[in-house]
Amino acid sequence: KQSECTPLFFNAFTMRGAAACMHTHSANCVLATILFDKEFTLSHIEMIKGIYNPEAKKALMFCDTLTVPIIENTNFESELTASMAEAMKAYPNTNAILVRRHGCYIWGETWEKTKAMAECYDYLFGIAIEMKKLGIPTVKDEASK
Repeated sequence: KQSECTPLFFNAFTMRGAAACMHTHSANCVLATILFDKEFTLSHIEMIKGIYNPEAKKALMFCDTLTVPIIENTNFESELTASMAEAMKAYPNTNAILVRRHGCYIWGETWEKTKAMAECYDYLFGIAIEMKKLGIPTVKDEASK
């Protein structure tokens, strides 16, 4: 039987030319979707450099703002296909989609790069959760940079 995730992986393959796509249910992903509204945003954290911007064709920089769209979960994973595609169109510079109270899809040029980014994303989601707990803004404003 085909996985419920297959149509979502094919979004990454057909819409972004990805060679690999990963799906994780990490606690950090799930908590990030609860703490953020429509999108996850974070800036000025060193590990952001491990995230590739497919539109700019280069890695993000320390001072860049990482933005990952959050889509709403459904009872069946295959029902996420259309909302994931919409988010991918609306956010051409992302290679990850968070699914509220579920997890995250991450894609890239190779499985090695995709895995490395998945580890960076998980770390960054965790840092953002701790920042929120401490009342620290996850994106530095221009005046305080």
